[in-house]
Amino acid sequence: MKKKKRLTLLQKRSIVGFLFILPWLIGFLIFYVRSLVMTGQFALSNLTVDSINGGYTLDFVGLDNFIYAFRVHGSFKQVLTSSVLNMLVDVPLITFFSLFMAMLLNKKFPGRFVVRAIFFLPVILNSGAITAAMDLSQTMMNGGISSQAAETAATAGTSIALDLDYLVSILMDLGMPMMILDYIIEAVARINDIILASGVQIIIFIAALQSIPTSMYEVAKIEGATGYETFWRVTFPMVMPHIITNVVYTIVDSFTNSEVVDLAYAVAFDEFNYGLSSVFSLVSTVITCVILVVICGWISKHTFYYN
Repeated sequence: MKKKKRLTLLQKRSIVGFLFILPWLIGFLIFYVRSLVMTGQFALSNLTVDSINGGYTLDFVGLDNFIYAFRVHGSFKQVLTSSVLNMLVDVPLITFFSLFMAMLLNKKFPGRFVVRAIFFLPVILNSGAITAAMDLSQTMMNGGISSQAAETAATAGTSIALDLDYLVSILMDLGMPMMILDYIIEAVARINDIILASGVQIIIFIAALQSIPTSMYEVAKIEGATGYETFWRVTFPMVMPHIITNVVYTIVDSFTNSEVVDLAYAVAFDEFNYGLSSVFSLVSTVITCVILVVICGWISKHTFYYN
């Protein structure tokens, strides 16, 4: 009688992982794949809505919508380029800022839970209902407090600009390359957006830091490693798998909040040109997927997985 072949530990973990994503996979196949197919159909057709009987009709036009988007449309290429560049700038900034803040928030100090909640608060405040309520309240407060706040913000903005110009002049005198200097200026200009977009990533990194065995830090301390060496030899390699998770989340989040998505929405529901809007959505989605594959593939080659 032959013995049953037992599953290895790696196979068992693979099965558990598959069962974990199975609900998402079912939803993806039922809902999202169908939407992608319909988007492709709309992009290759001229959609006409039947306002009397309901429904719509599709007239196949081939690549005419794609040609119009790239050759005729006045702002699509510019908006797409700026959205992709902003994404490439934001991803490393948000990732490393989140890791830095997670390391600070992972330390024990009075009021740690309150500070963590403050950093996650923008994620809650950015929800649609709360954003609409805040916009309405700001509209109702035009004049009075809001005008005073605007004057204060303008004054603060002027001082910040002066300080930034002074800092740029110092860095230029030190011989810093213009490419790095431009990146720093872009990062400073977008610091508010970076903080607002880092809430979820900080929580993921905190969970990653708490999962690192304390024995590794004890060994590093016994061996006489400095804090700098401990970070690059212990902390950073151990959180690398979570860096991939945060990079994927940041790219997708940046894509969903980009200007090209707003443009596609406006073309569809303001101009009622669903074929052209589908082209905008399809092209931006493909570019985002390519960026995800390239970046995640490169990070995966340098990722250490601790078992």
